[in-house]
Amino acid sequence: MIGIMKKLLSVPVLITVLSAGFIAVGVMALAIYLFVVPKLPPIENLRDIQFQVPLKIYSKDEKLIAEYGEKKRVPLDIEHTPQLLINAVLAAEDDRFFQHHGVDYRGLLRAVVYLLRTGQKGQGGSTITMQVARNFFLSREKTYLRKLNEILLALKIEREISKNEILELYLNKIYLGNRSYGFAAAAQVYYGKRLEEMTPAEIAMIAGLPKAPSRYNPIVNPDRALLRRNYVLSRMRTLGKLSEEQYQEAKNSIDTSRFHGLRREVSAPYIAEMVRAALIERLGKETYTSGYKVYTTIDSRLQLAANKALRDALMAYTERHGFRGAEANVDLAQTDENDESSYRAILSDYQSINGLWPALVISVGEKDALVYQSRHGKLVLDWQGMKWAAPWRGDGKMPGKRPKKAADILRVGDIIRITQTTKTKVQQDSINTVSWALAQVPHVEGALVSLSAHDGSVLALVGGFDFNKSSFNRVTQALRQPGSNIKPFNYSAALEKGYTAASLINDAPIVFDDPGLESTWRPENYSGKVFGPTRLRQALIKSRNLVSIRLLRSIGISYAIDYITRFGFKAKHLPRDLSLSLGSASITPMELVTAYAVFANGGYKIDSYFIDRIENSDNVVIMTSNPLVVCEVCENYPEETAVGMETERLNDVTGLTKVDHVPEITSMLVPVNISETPDAMYLANIEHSESLLPQRRAKRIITSQNAYIMNSILRDVVKLGTGRRALQLKRSDLAGKTGTTNDQRDAWFSGYNPDIVTTAWVGFDTPQPLGSRETGGRAALPMWISYMAEALQGLPDQALERPPGLVSVRIDPESGLLVSAGFQGALFETFRADNVPKSMTDEDTGMSNVMSTDGGFAAPDEIPEQLF
Repeated sequence: MIGIMKKLLSVPVLITVLSAGFIAVGVMALAIYLFVVPKLPPIENLRDIQFQVPLKIYSKDEKLIAEYGEKKRVPLDIEHTPQLLINAVLAAEDDRFFQHHGVDYRGLLRAVVYLLRTGQKGQGGSTITMQVARNFFLSREKTYLRKLNEILLALKIEREISKNEILELYLNKIYLGNRSYGFAAAAQVYYGKRLEEMTPAEIAMIAGLPKAPSRYNPIVNPDRALLRRNYVLSRMRTLGKLSEEQYQEAKNSIDTSRFHGLRREVSAPYIAEMVRAALIERLGKETYTSGYKVYTTIDSRLQLAANKALRDALMAYTERHGFRGAEANVDLAQTDENDESSYRAILSDYQSINGLWPALVISVGEKDALVYQSRHGKLVLDWQGMKWAAPWRGDGKMPGKRPKKAADILRVGDIIRITQTTKTKVQQDSINTVSWALAQVPHVEGALVSLSAHDGSVLALVGGFDFNKSSFNRVTQALRQPGSNIKPFNYSAALEKGYTAASLINDAPIVFDDPGLESTWRPENYSGKVFGPTRLRQALIKSRNLVSIRLLRSIGISYAIDYITRFGFKAKHLPRDLSLSLGSASITPMELVTAYAVFANGGYKIDSYFIDRIENSDNVVIMTSNPLVVCEVCENYPEETAVGMETERLNDVTGLTKVDHVPEITSMLVPVNISETPDAMYLANIEHSESLLPQRRAKRIITSQNAYIMNSILRDVVKLGTGRRALQLKRSDLAGKTGTTNDQRDAWFSGYNPDIVTTAWVGFDTPQPLGSRETGGRAALPMWISYMAEALQGLPDQALERPPGLVSVRIDPESGLLVSAGFQGALFETFRADNVPKSMTDEDTGMSNVMSTDGGFAAPDEIPEQLF
């Protein structure tokens, strides 16, 4: 045997073996060069790689509304990456990253030794550069060929791009569990923090995830994740990146990771869905992956006010109509009152709906009840929070008798809804006694939308009680009858045809046997009474139906339809019969609020819009809005004078922003700085003109005289009529109109001041009566008032400026005719200069000169809302 070994180790044999080895290596290298290297993917595009970054939607004041996209990713710039994260990642994955040239031969040697020892392929030797090669170009299958490609690609990458560029690609690309890609996204998902806010322990936790995101997920496998975190911390200490004191503090810290969803700063889900749908239509599927940032016209402060206003109004309505009872009842006989896990299991199928929390009734006292809520624990409902709950007798019906004790309302095992009414907390026998109240999810729905009267930018929009409960957007999708909300447009049409605010129309019974109607129609006023000859101003203030019908018949249905379509209403949704006078059309709240903006801004047609601009992932504006803007001074003054006047006006209306439109999708969004754009889409450039005058000026659709008179009448609706509740805002520049349809199926209020126009609606999705006295003034107006109280904060009260061509004269309130200064009971009314009424015959008129300077009359104690 020894002789044989000596022969094998002889010099000629050894040379032969080594030569054969070198030849084999050479042949292998040549084969790799000829057959493997040419098939390697090009890496030139790595520098220009576009990560799949989700769509983000923001308010006008840059607060996050929503995020859409399968992959959660927050792009990270290496120059702004915390050094602590870099140290942790290198300690966990590749501590020799800055020493090797893409391949760590020590690691590869360990992997070879493991293979020879066990006969199995194992992990080891994958540098960060090799992981970048695999993640961008290769599959994750464990084959020798893939490993060879990985090594060759890593060497190629290191030759062509810098270490920092490679590290940046890695930090952004790597998958870290829970749909998070990249470390910035992982920081938000697991800890709800930005990277710079994280502790060493938290950084080490996410730095340990790349090896096995599922196995070391701190939410799913906290024990394994803790071991991995401590290993990373130990490596950081060994490498001198943490002191002993820092290491011990981090190692002993308790992990607080949990799933953190979107860090939404503004609740505006209906607007978010409108934006998403608009971008999908225009940009396609890349909407979700290209990192677009959409800045809407929404004002976060006003959106918050709108959310609260709608919620409060619908909750008030549902309380007025009684308690429908528990959502379910369960037997608690087998549950341990000290084991809250059983309570949580019972409530697990019930989700919170717009701040209405599911709760389980544990015990019922004389005037209170003990309930359990999964997030807040045991709570006490006192009598103040449940005494409203008279028995429900059906939607739209008045409730039964008021309860006298808690047992009249609740029983043990009931699953109910509760809502927090105050944030004051008191500790009592280890039970949190908070001001909570019994609640229920409203069956009734609502909508609120608010625009800038100057350019149509949507300032706030709420399309329903809860988006997760129903994503149907009642602002843009619900075609409802507007009732008396339509009347101002018919009255404006009458003024254009020669009628005046003092014209008399007989408020008397009327019967129609119209072939266009299904049966004989006997309309009536809400009160059932008639009042004889009535001036148009008074008829609109009191919402007299019979006057509106006769007025429409007089001016003609075809004329009226042609006229009111100027305001944006669709002719196909307007009935071609006299029921149009009472609001039997089909109109969305968005159409209605846009139409009322014409009165608010003095006669100009603007379009509603909700997207201001779109930025790409590099924060470059790629699309911007180009809305129609009201510029009254533009048509009346030379440009130099107009600029000065517009500057002054804008200074007076600080807080209102000019932004963009898209309800009929994105017709007003235009590309920015794209000179090769071949078609008419290229309407504007981001480098706006230095002139403060708008590029696209809104068209006047009614005369300034018509707009003034209508504003005057609609201000009287608030001062003297069905909108009097709005006087609590203590402003003199408010105007508007209530609307209530037949059987109180829809309740409306549309109103405005010269800057902001808002429409509120309440009704059931499947039309049915809201109930007795649930008129626009009761069901919808409080929502409008609550919102406008916040929206008008800081905006000055604005007088109604009278345009040229109008005169104010004294008239007899009974006949509407011109009278002299001595006429007793006379009042002032405004007319076009060419349309002043005739004088009364000279009679003894007396000498009393009692008249109203606002064109109105003594306010009655209560003005009933009229049917329709």
